Parts: sequence; structure tokens; C-alpha cells
Amino acid sequence: MSAAVTQQTIVVLDGDETGQELLEEALRVLARDVTGLELDFPRFDLSLENRRATQNGVVHEAAAAIREAGFGLKAATITPEGRDDVGSPNRILREEIGGKVIVRTGRRIPGVVPLGGVHAPISIVRMAVGDAYGATEWREGEGDDEVALRTERIERRICHAVAEYAFRHAERTGAKVFGGPKYTVSPVYEGMLKEEMDAAAERHPDVQYEPQLIDATFALLVASSGAPLVIPALNRDGDILSDLVLPLFGSIAGSESLLVAFDDDFVPSAVMAEAAHGTAPSLRGKDVANPMAMILAGAALLAHGDEEAQQAGRAIRESCLEAVADGVRTADLGGHAGTTEFTDEVIRRVRSKLEVWATL
Repeated sequence: MSAAVTQQTIVVLDGDETGQELLEEALRVLARDVTGLELDFPRFDLSLENRRATQNGVVHEAAAAIREAGFGLKAATITPEGRDDVGSPNRILREEIGGKVIVRTGRRIPGVVPLGGVHAPISIVRMAVGDAYGATEWREGEGDDEVALRTERIERRICHAVAEYAFRHAERTGAKVFGGPKYTVSPVYEGMLKEEMDAAAERHPDVQYEPQLIDATFALLVASSGAPLVIPALNRDGDILSDLVLPLFGSIAGSESLLVAFDDDFVPSAVMAEAAHGTAPSLRGKDVANPMAMILAGAALLAHGDEEAQQAGRAIRESCLEAVADGVRTADLGGHAGTTEFTDEVIRRVRSKLEVWATL
């Protein structure tokens, strides 16, 4: 993704309820008059109503657009419970974009007390497809003799992508690669990821590497308060780990989620960003929801662009955290700022930063 992002397309995936409202706030921050970037924002309506109306056709169209453009920004969407309904769009997007890795990073938010002594950032790098998700399930027998079975599979190319991305991310951030699957109990299945982690460690000898079984990883997380961590994981393990790690920082408001596809050299070829939270229907229309995670998702896309885009992304990230540090906080962080007010403050700070940096 080396092409200049200053004239780049970011595919926007509209969503549901408060998720859509927060997406609009993120787009305000990415506007040309704030960042100075020439960005095009084609939009696809992934609301539940439109997914039903198109029988998920719009999801397939959006995935094709992200493959072409290389960037996507997605609002939170509703997943209906009915078996015969349209389901979640995420599986379709992951498969058709070619996403191999999902990255979620927990980080400190100024003024928010973390749990368990956790201070340094923790990134979960998990498989985006395969493992327990999408497995075929069935039952056999009756009564107490009834058994439930399912087929699970992982691919070496996905294990390779997870391990390589984890070590490159650790290299960029000065972190330690930590954790791993339960390879002692499952040397054939889960051991495949461990093999790729070991191989990546040899390719990146300067990255600190501390493999642990998944159960030990959970236990040691709350006892680890030192260096930043990057944890490679199977799909299901990573899903559960993310749900633990992000709240350890006292709030998930500072955490974005990235779906990453790669070329043959494991350079990102497409990135879709979203907030790590859901649609928050109880907050809809009240101007009280925290837009920070969604704003940070937009900033994360810019981090994969050229130097000018990266600078704008840095300005957005710093502005979000500095606004919170200076007391401009939404109710979930113990403050009184509304959704729009917080975004307005971030925009003011981004403009100021970029203006100062330009003079330097």
C-alpha cells in the first residue's frame, strides 16, 4: 500500500443505530478541511434493513470495493439472531476482502484506571477466518449417548500471516511477542501456529519472543505490567482474548479493530477499520456516545498511507488522547462532553497540530 493516500479512496460501510452516528463523527475528522487530505468516500449501506432488502448483495459489493480501493471504514452493524436471517456481514467481508488477520489493541486512556496493573499496550493478532468459525456441526445418537461433532480447520498460510504480522508489529512498536496456542495438547492442529511463530522468531531475531500456552497467557496477562505485548492467536482464542484484554484498560473506547489482507510478501494490500464496540441502541440519538474508537479507526487507516497521511493519522490519535487528558470526556469516561462536542475538540486540535507541524 505504497500509493499516495493523499488522493486515496476509503470505502465507507454505513451501519446501524449509534454505530452509524459515530461513523459520521469519524468522517467529520477525516474531512479535507481538517486533515488537508484529498480523500474520496464511496458509501455502501450495510444497515440491517438494506442487507435484508438486498439479501446481503450490498455486503458483497462493499467487499469488492474495499479489495479495489485498499481501505474500508465500517460502522457497527446489527447481527439478527434468526437462523434464516442475513446474519453478520463480518464473515462475508473477511472472506471476500481476503482478510487473514484481525488486530485489536488495548491501550491506556488518560485518566482511566486500568485493571490488574496493566499499563503498556497489548495487541491481539488473531486469525480472521477458519478455526471454530464456519465449522460444520452435527449430532449423532440419542439420549445420553448423543454426541455433538464439528469440523475445524486452519491453514498454514493463515498461521504464517498471523505470525509474521505479529513480529512485524512488535518490531515497529518495540513490543514483545507473547503467548500462543495450546500446542502441547494439540501438536498437529494448534501446533501449526506455534511452528509459524517459531519460524517468524528466527526471521526477526531482534524481537523479544516469549511463547506461552493459551491458558498461561490468560493467567499472566493480569500479572504483566512491563513491556508492550503482541499476542498471536487462533481465531477463537483471539476473539476471547480481545474481550478480556480491551476492558483491562478500563474502557474499550481507545481500541479500534483492523482486518488486514496481504500480498505475497505479507505487505498489507487491504485494511478495513472499525470500532471494537457494538451499535449501543440505548444511546441512539442522545449525543452522549463516545466517538473516540471510531475516530481512532479512521486514524489507523491513515497510518497505512504515505507520509502526509501518516502525519494526519498521528495528529488525530494524539488529539483524541490529549483531549481526554485535558478533561474533555464523554460520560463513559466520567466526563460531561457530548458526542459532537468531543469531536469538535478533536478537530480543533488536529487542525492546530497540522498547522504547527507544517511550519516546522
